[in-house]
Amino acid sequence: MSEAPFMPKATAVWLVENTTLSFKQIANFCNLHELEVKGIADGDVAKGIKAYNPILAGQLTREEIDLSSKDEARPLILTKKTQEVVVSKERKKAKYTPLSKRKDRPDSVLWMVKNFSQLSDGQIAKLVGSTKATVALIRNRTYWNLSNLTAKDPVILGLCTQLQFEKAVGKADRRVKRLKKLKEKELRMQEKKEEVKKEEVQKEDEAKAEVVNENN
Repeated sequence: MSEAPFMPKATAVWLVENTTLSFKQIANFCNLHELEVKGIADGDVAKGIKAYNPILAGQLTREEIDLSSKDEARPLILTKKTQEVVVSKERKKAKYTPLSKRKDRPDSVLWMVKNFSQLSDGQIAKLVGSTKATVALIRNRTYWNLSNLTAKDPVILGLCTQLQFEKAVGKADRRVKRLKKLKEKELRMQEKKEEVKKEEVQKEDEAKAEVVNENN
């Protein structure tokens, strides 16, 4: 494996949130599994880890990131002279929501599921102080009180700020873009495999035909 950057998971969190690099590029640079990076993007992995900026730490340059962003086949190259920057791992305190607003959570979850379906269950739960299980039930329309819910904007309800909401949507959009690229890449590979297989079958048929002609 290649040399890993300082604080690889925290670096991966920053790259996921602030660049359009593919999951594979980030995984290779940080010596992580590609699925682990996908989990970071989904909000299921590296919870509570503060993003670590590799540019400020001298591990990457903006030019290096831009070059690799334009070419998925190009790996990120770690800058050898890294600066050890002390980063405090701040654990975020559990979000407190006043009792008067807690009943608004399911309504706001419904609003986001309807209008911003790209947001993951974890992102929505974090924005309004709910749980992933509740979000999943509302998304799947199996929530016990679904018929009595009214979709409401969480920002207007005061459950999150406009900045927090826009940041979450931006992160979700980048994740969707990466997944789309990954799916397109897998589709191209599958088409190429089928094409090669078709050519092999054709060659076999031609070889059999030649044998038959020689025997005749």
